[in-house]
Amino acid sequence: MSSTPTAPYGGMVPVKEALAMVLQAAVRLPAVTIPLQEALGLVLAEDIYARDPLPPYRASVKDGYAVVSSDGPGEYPIIAESRAGKDGADFMVTTGTIAYVTTGAPIPDGADSVVQIEDTKPVASTKDGIKRAEVLVDVPRGRDIREVKFSDYALLIREDLLAMSEGSSWFDIEKNAVILRSGELVGSAEIGLLASVGVCNVKVYPRPTIAILSSGDELVEPSTQILGKGQIRDSNRAMLLSAAIQQHCKVIDLRIAFDDEESINNKFNAAIDSGANILMTSGGVSMGDKDLMKPMLKRRGLFILKSELLGLLSSFAVPAIRCLSGWLNPHLRRLHARLKQQIRTSADRPEYHRAIIGWEIDDGSGMPGFVAESTGGQLSSRLLSMKSANALLELPATGQMLAAGTYVQVILISDLSSWPLNQSNVAPHLFIHPDSMVGTLAGSTSNIVQAGTMLLSEENVKVAILTVSDTVASGAGPDRSGPRALSVVNSSSEALGGATVVATAVVPDEVDKIKDVLKGWSDNDRVDLILTLGGTGFTSRDVTPEATKVLLEKDAPGLSFVMLQESLKVNIHTVESRAGKDGADFMESRLPQTLIRIELKNLIYLLTLIINDKQLSKNVILPISGGGEIDESMRETVEENYVVTFQLDAQIPAYVQNLLLSSGQAKDNSSTM
Repeated sequence: MSSTPTAPYGGMVPVKEALAMVLQAAVRLPAVTIPLQEALGLVLAEDIYARDPLPPYRASVKDGYAVVSSDGPGEYPIIAESRAGKDGADFMVTTGTIAYVTTGAPIPDGADSVVQIEDTKPVASTKDGIKRAEVLVDVPRGRDIREVKFSDYALLIREDLLAMSEGSSWFDIEKNAVILRSGELVGSAEIGLLASVGVCNVKVYPRPTIAILSSGDELVEPSTQILGKGQIRDSNRAMLLSAAIQQHCKVIDLRIAFDDEESINNKFNAAIDSGANILMTSGGVSMGDKDLMKPMLKRRGLFILKSELLGLLSSFAVPAIRCLSGWLNPHLRRLHARLKQQIRTSADRPEYHRAIIGWEIDDGSGMPGFVAESTGGQLSSRLLSMKSANALLELPATGQMLAAGTYVQVILISDLSSWPLNQSNVAPHLFIHPDSMVGTLAGSTSNIVQAGTMLLSEENVKVAILTVSDTVASGAGPDRSGPRALSVVNSSSEALGGATVVATAVVPDEVDKIKDVLKGWSDNDRVDLILTLGGTGFTSRDVTPEATKVLLEKDAPGLSFVMLQESLKVNIHTVESRAGKDGADFMESRLPQTLIRIELKNLIYLLTLIINDKQLSKNVILPISGGGEIDESMRETVEENYVVTFQLDAQIPAYVQNLLLSSGQAKDNSSTM
């Protein structure tokens, strides 16, 4: 290693430093090309492009009738039918005629909309035998049609575009579009997506190979029926083998080595000859004269990491395996939970306490949330304490008693499927930051941390800025919003309550890409405030609200209301965007694009006030939309791309702060605005 690790806890390397050493050593494996059916659980090593558009033709989303939308309600002859799986419709729908279509069937030429079967009724055939049907409703152009590509309708006026967005499904995949990017994990949905575009072989990062070895003269195979004096069954190796398989690794069972150098050397040679990427051993690492594992590994120049078994798996082995496998973010997911019973922390070192966590309708605060229950005694020899454990509680080295109800940070080491969940009408997710987070350990003179305390340090507000734009992400255009936001935050840090930008990123208009960045910043980097810029318009590529709202613990409708009120002072025609509280309702009513005008510095200031109020959530992710009146020089850009800019002239009066902060503790900083 390039630096000597520090060891403040009795000569032991801190966990974070040890993990950094492990991840530095775990170099991603060379990519390989394999058949698609073998790629489940692996990470892509290349971008995947669509060879053909999907659908390859204009298709009906519903069973019904293909019509000319301008005809409106009335009786029309059914000139033909188009069904899914046929070669296509070789006829044309003209004004005054309709054609029967099934779900997935090609839309005949001439038709520009579909009326679902429920909005029609059959009419008796005429004497010439021609079938007829009555259309009962008006439909906008593009209703219930999946287009081949969006650009076919790029020149429509905004009213038509909004009308189409209400009922049209647009295209699914455009030809040559990137459908999956390098670094994405291949699941069942990704397998289906790859198959849909004709991909039969994929380039991925391979599964690591792990060799597992136990050592000790006292060990016997688990199949041993009668134990001799001083013998124990080898349970650790069985656990490690299963854990490696669970992480989609190839495993090599080196079985048991005796406590002598020849036996151990033979096992080491077998591990090296097998091409294993990781060697995991159990036993032989204490200070006895027969504990030969560490000195023999050192003589071979191997990277050594000693840890308690479950901690080794969750804290180090899994991230290392993920690094080797090509994961962009190898870290285990973190969340916060309330303690179900009191726990005493060590005064000597931080502890990772085995626990079972789950979602309960009442976590003890009167609100739904995660609850953590200790598995009992934490000695490494106590196998029962590992049973059903799905989390490790990160406990600080304070020597204090943590009362039941205390919030602690938790590392998930498995899924939550085994937890007997209580019935709750609130869907569990991993962004839990309860309202009653009060107090810190800093300056505490008590030996008991009270219930409701959040074990977090309260430092300056950490801000991250995410620009969402296909254009910027592809390099086709500059990022104007992100640098401007960065400049405003950093140049006004003191006025903004000490806010500092600690991370910036640019992603395309893709839900998964946006969510990945937001999760990483919130879970791993512990960012306090995330500003998203872009992607809140009405086109099919504007997906920032869809990506962010599913991750929110709660909305802040007061903020949207204040933005709307301030905008109305500038432009009486202002309405909220889809990022606002009532955006979906506005969209369905076909109202025009949002034009919100507010000084960015003032907006960020209000958000930092929310964050610094200890009664409110700490990690708040809010979609933000800005704008102003559109002059003729901007109109083409705005209508084509739905991009609007912040107008930097609004003032936020003091009453706004009181409106946003129900606690009424906001400091009047209007002089600094």
